[in-house]
Amino acid sequence: MARFAYGGQALMEGVLMRGKDAIGVAVRGPDGQIFGTQERLNSILHRNRFARAPFFRGIVVLYETLVIGTRWLMRSGSIAAAGEGVSMGGRAVALTFAITIVFALGLFVVLPLVIGQGAASMTIGRNPFVEHLIEAAIRVVIFVGYLLVVSRSAEIRRVFQYHGAEHMTIHALEHDLPLTVENARKYPTAHPRCGTEFLVVFIIVSIILFSLLAGQDLLISIVGRIVLIPVVAAVAYEVLRWGARHRDQWAVRWLFLPGIWLQGITTKQPDDSMIEVAIASMQEALAANDETAPEGSFDPERQPMPDPEELAREMEARLEAEEAEAGTVGSTGTGS
Repeated sequence: MARFAYGGQALMEGVLMRGKDAIGVAVRGPDGQIFGTQERLNSILHRNRFARAPFFRGIVVLYETLVIGTRWLMRSGSIAAAGEGVSMGGRAVALTFAITIVFALGLFVVLPLVIGQGAASMTIGRNPFVEHLIEAAIRVVIFVGYLLVVSRSAEIRRVFQYHGAEHMTIHALEHDLPLTVENARKYPTAHPRCGTEFLVVFIIVSIILFSLLAGQDLLISIVGRIVLIPVVAAVAYEVLRWGARHRDQWAVRWLFLPGIWLQGITTKQPDDSMIEVAIASMQEALAANDETAPEGSFDPERQPMPDPEELAREMEARLEAEEAEAGTVGSTGTGS
């Protein structure tokens, strides 16, 4: 059966699956239950032919992916925090997002540039070409090093496991197999349409385009790189589309191997419960896009997605009640 090429994203204890017209989301709740929901996509790609034009579509897809993905990543984090009775308000989420953007620009854009210019000046003097090569090498090292460091965190490792579950579920769907844990386990955690592969292409394209700013003053170089980010994203998207169309050729597969290799860091083998969440997310996405899963597919039981603040209050009250009960039992035991 020909289907739209479903994509996805790992969340905190959950998975988001994106179809042509809608997304499906499933998150594992604090009591082990699965919460599921659907959301229609009001994408400009559906309404505007200009937005679907080459290069422009890449900018639109990147923007929509960041907005939708970040919003659901934050919401899944709020649900996870609610399990501890902690409520993350809208301001906290917005502040976290802003800090993340500033941190990413500083770490992956400004820091390599500053180190590259400084290292070149201390060795051979101002040489724009050498500065750019050093900056490019440092950017690659920082990117890979950052992934290696964060992957050691228990929380991030679980996200990477859900990332693997997402890919395995998509593989099973693309082979038109029933969506079950057993069938998903037949496939690798890596996938050629992964966002990790986009990041690899993004870095390579940025190295090429940022060379246009070689030799400029530091401030101009920083502003120029930030301004060029949408252009880099647009070109990277078209390169990925080209690669997807020609992936049957060995030379193209070899060219895109770094993206597959890097998924050895960003995806991990999930446990069965994580694959169940990924399947639940895909079931939500298929239903939202008026499609059905292959016959014989597992359809995990799930509940409506809760409001994180209400869930936090409910969990806080439960924790307080459990503490009070424990205190009462302790006092009774001491008195006897």
